[in-house]
Amino acid sequence: MQANFLSSSSILTNPCPRSFFPRPTTTQSQQLFLSSVTGARTNAATTARRSVQGDRSARWVVTPPSAVPEKMKAWVYDEYGDAGVLKIDEAVSVPPVGEDQVLVRVEAAALNPVDSKRRMGKFKATDSSLPTVPGYDMAGVVVKVGSQVKNLKEGDEVYGHISEKVLEGPKQYGSLAEYTAVEEKLVALKPKNIDFAQAAGLPLAIETAHEGLERAGFSAGKSILVLGGAGGVGSLVIQLAKQVYEASTVAATASTPKLELLKSLGADVAIDYTKENFQDMPEKYDVVFDTVGQGDKAVKVVKEGGSVVVLTGAVAPPGFRFVVTSDGSVLEKLNPYLESGKVKPIVDPKGPFPFSQVVDAFSYLETGRATGKVVISPIP
Repeated sequence: MQANFLSSSSILTNPCPRSFFPRPTTTQSQQLFLSSVTGARTNAATTARRSVQGDRSARWVVTPPSAVPEKMKAWVYDEYGDAGVLKIDEAVSVPPVGEDQVLVRVEAAALNPVDSKRRMGKFKATDSSLPTVPGYDMAGVVVKVGSQVKNLKEGDEVYGHISEKVLEGPKQYGSLAEYTAVEEKLVALKPKNIDFAQAAGLPLAIETAHEGLERAGFSAGKSILVLGGAGGVGSLVIQLAKQVYEASTVAATASTPKLELLKSLGADVAIDYTKENFQDMPEKYDVVFDTVGQGDKAVKVVKEGGSVVVLTGAVAPPGFRFVVTSDGSVLEKLNPYLESGKVKPIVDPKGPFPFSQVVDAFSYLETGRATGKVVISPIP
């Protein structure tokens, strides 16, 4: 989908009648912003956009802004519910920047199933306070650094998952906004060979794939079955297992139209779940990585002493579930595989969705039919 740059007047398809976030005091403003200049960004500050071709193959030209405004556009919700609770607010205060944080001008963000679950109130007990700017994944440009930041500087192109723990106190100011603040340790420099939209779709999914494989004790010469191989996490499990861990055999499930994608990602065996029941097949695997909630069936095809990684649904021994920890060092470790092209980000062909269509993007994500990642770009 072509994602054209939108004017501020064109994005108000679902406007919010008021700002959910209070205006900072003068003292806060002096602490939070690079400059006392307020209002809309200058043309020079908004040049990180696609060239006129408009498609994802077009080059990005990034110019770091000379000033950060007090207010920004963001998607927000002040009550839990379906995607209809989301509203655009054009006057959200730019988030404060801690000593160990960087302020990032967001160029692209990605949606994850956990975003939907959080919005629906599944994690109220450990969630941040409402109102909320949703979003975990992002890619963008550093525009301000905290006093304790050591390795990043203004103008750096970065990507990452902005909350260290997805379910435990996630940030109130998420990535579906023009700016977000994030700890330096949670982000990494963006690989130079991929664009912002591709980079934004990676962090949570690739960190989940990596941590699951690590916890399962996966290593060279072992075999793995990936349930849901065409999804955001599954597509990366296939690639990491093959390219990073040197698996002996990678099998994966998907629907008929997506079998060729599985093979292109490195799957040795592509199983059409609409025609075959993987649990009835004779093959057994050292690890089964279940991204779709079939843990009860997955345990039937794991070898004795093997592991079943379960991301959703019921867990039966030897299955286990975990909550991923955001870690920029993991992204740094995997960057060479991305830069070499051995591991490729997969953006759903219906996207990137423009910023004005976040509600539509969530509705599509929640069908469970996305291929790879659902990405929002450009922002705003």
